[in-house]
Amino acid sequence: MEQKIKKIMVLGLGKVGALVGTLLKETGFEVTGVALREKDGLPFPSKAMDIGKTEKLEEELLGMDAVISCMPYHLNKNIASVVCKKGIHYFDLTEDVPTTKTILAMSKDAKSAMVPQCGLAPGFICIIGASLAEQFEKIRHIRLRVGALPQHPTGLLGYAFNWSPEGVVNEYLNDCEVLENGQKKWISPLEWLETIVINGVQLEAFTTSGGLGTMCDTYAGRAKNIDYKTIRYPGHAKLMNFIFHELLMREDRQYVGNLLANAKPPVSEDVVFIHASVEGVKASLMRDEYVRAFYPVEIAGRIYRAISWTTAASACAVIEMVSNGSLPDRGFIRQESIPLNAFLQTSNGRLYNNEPHGGDIFKRLFGN
Repeated sequence: MEQKIKKIMVLGLGKVGALVGTLLKETGFEVTGVALREKDGLPFPSKAMDIGKTEKLEEELLGMDAVISCMPYHLNKNIASVVCKKGIHYFDLTEDVPTTKTILAMSKDAKSAMVPQCGLAPGFICIIGASLAEQFEKIRHIRLRVGALPQHPTGLLGYAFNWSPEGVVNEYLNDCEVLENGQKKWISPLEWLETIVINGVQLEAFTTSGGLGTMCDTYAGRAKNIDYKTIRYPGHAKLMNFIFHELLMREDRQYVGNLLANAKPPVSEDVVFIHASVEGVKASLMRDEYVRAFYPVEIAGRIYRAISWTTAASACAVIEMVSNGSLPDRGFIRQESIPLNAFLQTSNGRLYNNEPHGGDIFKRLFGN
């Protein structure tokens, strides 16, 4: 089958962007990376460019089949607009709801695939949730929970900023879309606190924005309740509410993001917890669950953090699917519309099965 994508540009070469480019290169795509400064030591060429300058971006897109943005969410509206007008396939990792709604609007007449939210949450967690939900005649509740944490937490927060501080603060402060008793609602973040235990580890989960992607629209009228929560070690939500609301640091997002990132720098040994469950009626009332802990893995001779590879591999698997024709090559693509079986058969989707016991769980739940 002829591949629809051969040349792809990766915008942003931070931890995740560099890995996205590496995985795509390993998969057989011709990759060009773009960042403010050229990056050495990558298995693909990179260029220095101010991506915020639209006219320069338009010039560099000549000959490209696709673009994936690994840039901060506030840059993606302009990037997507330029890429869409050029008729080039677009992918990103955004969790920002207004950004996604803007891309959805511009996708109506798109001549290429427009696929935001291709990371972990939203992204992979939505694919898992939808695959569980497909097996139910009636859906009472879809619960999706994800957390990227240090394996060996220290301090009262029990956290390390292995992900963008800007993105984390955005998730903690923006309102959260849910379905409750069949009604679409917006609720406050850092609320609906609950206890979760995974592999004997006690954790907490609370509402944060963006993790559901477009699922509330997709499942309106089909699911009675749907919500997304972030997983943390116990006590985290109470302290973040104190920092943001009692100390009023919500009034300066950039400052508090820098403050927290300085206090809690990245760690190498991280873990990504995933807890997805669907309750409803099959032959009788049932709850199906997918619960996993993902750890760092070796890719192309280097160890990558769990949050990096789980995010990057999901995005690269979706790119493969558009390229090989298992997803449409034009218009807006929702993460929950992506078939799990085809996803797991891609080169990058197989990474989730190659984790210890990962394949067994997928086989038991989804028949792989």
